[in-house]
Amino acid sequence: MGYISLKMKRFCGFIAGFVFFLSGIVKLMDPVGAGLVMDEYFSFLHISFLSFSAKAAGVLFALAETVIGTALITGVWRKVTARCAIALQAFFTLLTLLLVIFNPEMDCGCFGEAIHLTHLQTFIKNIILLALLLAYYIPCAQLGDTLKKKYISFGLVTVSVLAFTIYSLIYIPLIDFTAYKPGAVLEAGAEVNTDEMYESVFTYFRGIPCLYYGSEIEFQKGEKIDVGPNAPLSTTGRAYFGEHLEGTVEANDFSDFTATGTVKETLEKPLSQHISKLNAIRRAVPALQKGQYTTSSTYVSGNMAYIRRFTDESTDSLACVTISGGATFKGLPNGRYVDAVTGDVQNVTSGTLTVPTIGKANMRVYVCCGEGFTGIDGAIGGTGTYLK
Repeated sequence: MGYISLKMKRFCGFIAGFVFFLSGIVKLMDPVGAGLVMDEYFSFLHISFLSFSAKAAGVLFALAETVIGTALITGVWRKVTARCAIALQAFFTLLTLLLVIFNPEMDCGCFGEAIHLTHLQTFIKNIILLALLLAYYIPCAQLGDTLKKKYISFGLVTVSVLAFTIYSLIYIPLIDFTAYKPGAVLEAGAEVNTDEMYESVFTYFRGIPCLYYGSEIEFQKGEKIDVGPNAPLSTTGRAYFGEHLEGTVEANDFSDFTATGTVKETLEKPLSQHISKLNAIRRAVPALQKGQYTTSSTYVSGNMAYIRRFTDESTDSLACVTISGGATFKGLPNGRYVDAVTGDVQNVTSGTLTVPTIGKANMRVYVCCGEGFTGIDGAIGGTGTYLK
């Protein structure tokens, strides 16, 4: 093989190796982020039972990319390295093809938080890398020899990468590419999507959500939260500013109270009313308090939907819950089902209950009110801004 052709082959290997090394090292810089990305892939591939190993798998994949990239750059063990790189790149290419086809709402995570690519951009990048690796490998008999000092370079870099990995596992990222890095200016956008804001309030698994009230002091409105050392604290959104929220609260029953003073104004706000309604619904339905739940596709079809049921000597409570979208519930006891949010009534005769699309952050809680079940009479709680 001619000198120029050999140099071109090695140049292709060097470029591919550089991309491998860069991709791996930025992920090793943030092992937690690598684990979160891997967990998203496990969910996408329907192997969520492996989620416990997401962080370890993310670190191992990133470490493999970095070591292979180092080997390609230094030119050690050329044939074995090229085969490993091609096999890994072929896997990545196939995986990103699935992302292009199904277009899930997730980041490919190729370069961690440093560089974000669309699914299509990632797929094109992988095709180019695969072509470079094939150009480097074929024909494999003409890859040339490696100088001994290259093995020393490979060893030094690999040891450094391992040390860097251990450092990253113990300490915070050496370079934080996220929007929340130290010194970043955090400020609200021009418009806030209230649906998304309050979606996090649907906490029917981990206790009853609460708003604390009393002699609180509000923060200064309309200012940036954190500007670092560029302004005194008293002029930022972190400054204590405003009237004391004082008054009295007298509870008559669960989610039933009377209040006076400025605390009354607080408890009349949409978020307080929203949480009050959620609490009242949860209080009225035993299944939502301590029932077992299932999201199995045998019984539930929906993006964020589940069935909960609780039974004891005197109680049999069953609730079908869907959040931010429609759902279909199967294998249900026949009978009358009442929605705790709107009071809508559905009569199930074939074991199936279908809930149409309800909009993001909205919710439906259909409670079984058939014979022998602990049911409800209608809608629970007052009319709110977020549950419609």
